[in-house]
Parts: sequence; structure tokens; C-alpha cells
Amino acid sequence: MSDIHFDIASLHAAYRGGLAVGDVIATIFTRIEAADDPGIFIHLAAKADFLAQAAALGPFDPATKPLWGIPFAVKDNIDVAGMPTTAACAEYTYWPEKDATVVTR
Repeated sequence: MSDIHFDIASLHAAYRGGLAVGDVIATIFTRIEAADDPGIFIHLAAKADFLAQAAALGPFDPATKPLWGIPFAVKDNIDVAGMPTTAACAEYTYWPEKDATVVTR
């Protein structure tokens, strides 16, 4: 599955063709590991956490959920529940209890 294209149109077409979100997640982790650059992310959630979130997405319906199954990264100055918000400064680190609105949406 390493030939997956990560633009929205390509992912929507792949999902309509039967691609599973779990395959996308596996490809993402394969690419991150192949990059072998620990500086890519300040914090990366566990693959199992992503798989659990994917299982909770419900069915693919781009009309009502246009970003369904679309991977994205969140800059470390935007709150994601359970992940450190640091603004790239260890002294400012805190662990938010809820997501910022932009993450929830």
C-alpha cells in the first residue's frame, strides 16, 4: 500500500474503491519509519491509538464527512487532548484535556 497518494481526491477515490483507513495508517507509519528522522514530530501518537480512532469514524460518506479518513498533523501550539502542547518550548508544555475547536471539526 505504499503507493497511496495522500491528496483528498485520491484518498476519496481509494476509499470508494475499498481501501481501508487501517491501510492508510499502516502506510503513514511505514513512511515515517523510513524517513528515520526523529525531528519530524515532537509527539506522535501510537499506531494503536490511530487505529482505534479510525474504527470510530463510522462509514465513509464524503457528503457529510468530507475529511473522513484524511490524515493530518497538528502543530504543537494547538491543543489535542492527551497530547502535549509545547509551542516548541519545553517550559510551556501542558497536557490539554480537550481538543481545540479546529481539531474537533
